Amino acid sequence: MANVLVYELDGKIYINLTNKCTNDCIFCLRKDKDDVKGQTLWLDDENCTAQDVIAQLNKYYPHPNPLPKGEGAVANEFTSCANAGEGLNEVIFCGYGEPLLKLDVLKEVAAYIKANYPDTKIRINTNGHANYVYKRDIVPELKGLIDTISVSLNGESSKEYDELSQPVFEGAYDEVKKFIKSCADNGIETIASVVEGYRGRHLNLEKCEQIAYNLGAKFRVREWIKNGY
Repeated sequence: MANVLVYELDGKIYINLTNKCTNDCIFCLRKDKDDVKGQTLWLDDENCTAQDVIAQLNKYYPHPNPLPKGEGAVANEFTSCANAGEGLNEVIFCGYGEPLLKLDVLKEVAAYIKANYPDTKIRINTNGHANYVYKRDIVPELKGLIDTISVSLNGESSKEYDELSQPVFEGAYDEVKKFIKSCADNGIETIASVVEGYRGRHLNLEKCEQIAYNLGAKFRVREWIKNGY
């Protein structure tokens, strides 16, 4: 089975870089199924390159100056085209795993999109653990590449977050909040999201919203979809 690195959902393009994640959320779609609208997202391996992603992206939105075979993806070497990516409004890094665990690949693909599809907005959906994983603040590396970062806040407290998100390390909730603040402080549009209504469980949305605003972020409620997409 071929790796599905690029897929389409509700008229938008999504990029699926990895199956690995530092959370094991109890409401995660992949606990119940291995596809999104018939598109299987479980990867055969974790060795995808930026070139692999770009090749699949170009099948959806061909570019007149494709990536040369056997060469590295250096975005600025490509000649921008006014019609390139026409209709490609948004690309979202979001799949069955945590996209920022493939930081270098993500940055390379984002740079390619910015250079060759200049009117396309780029968003990352993330659990907000990247700074903990890399032991540095990686957010400044995303400035100019990413337009919006959506971070899963998923609760009003560390206790609630741990129950819902099942992180693999202690102190994850504080790391998430620090990541959200760093994104906002770096001038990237930042959204803190929560999943509401999982099997009848309800969050204190007002309190979660206030936490988001205090960190400089917008707030979004994602209703739990019982059967996924």
